[in-house]
Amino acid sequence: MRLADATWPDIHPQTFGGAAPVLVLPLGALEQHGPHLPLDTDAVTATAVATAVAVARPRAALAPTLPIGASGEHTDFPGTLSIGTEALRQLIVEAVRSSTPTFSAVMVVNGHGGNVDALRSAAELCTAEGRILLSHHLGLPGMDAHAGRTETSLMLHLTPERVRLDHVEPGNTAPLRDLLAEMKAHGVRGVSPNGVLGDPTGASAAEGAELFARLRDRAIAAFDVLTG
Repeated sequence: MRLADATWPDIHPQTFGGAAPVLVLPLGALEQHGPHLPLDTDAVTATAVATAVAVARPRAALAPTLPIGASGEHTDFPGTLSIGTEALRQLIVEAVRSSTPTFSAVMVVNGHGGNVDALRSAAELCTAEGRILLSHHLGLPGMDAHAGRTETSLMLHLTPERVRLDHVEPGNTAPLRDLLAEMKAHGVRGVSPNGVLGDPTGASAAEGAELFARLRDRAIAAFDVLTG
């Protein structure tokens, strides 16, 4: 069920197979993704995976996507918006608190690595309050860091008309662990003038379809553990 399409009487255990519903909340970001991908790339991916969870599992209620997160490392690039870690943490906590009378748990499907600290802190507080918040980050072994082959392939699968193939170019291809100190001091622009961390030139829709299937299956498995 898409929560935004429902009326309040729809939100009832009978609608969700007789069990208490679980809120699935996609969380993205609005930040630069190189010269070839749209600013909402993380939100697109998180929304697609969260939607797949809601389609596959009748207990899931799909919330509208939170489109802005903690993206301070990208604010040197025009178009990036960020609410910061503390504000994001409080936003998630209040969303979980308000959902508790109706939903048995909240699963956040997170598409942006910069949101992880806020989600971790929010989960700790929610747990202390007796609430259930699962933060599920979209990641797979071997994925590159930002706007590279992985994200470009995913976007070619999910929304190919929005990928500017004539602007695809490599960025800094060094391992992310080697860039973190410089990024912390000077942001992503300090290590990659075009905003790309990786090489998107080999991306394909076919690879994106395979990556998406793995992300989808991993998220559904996490939902099953949460509700099992």
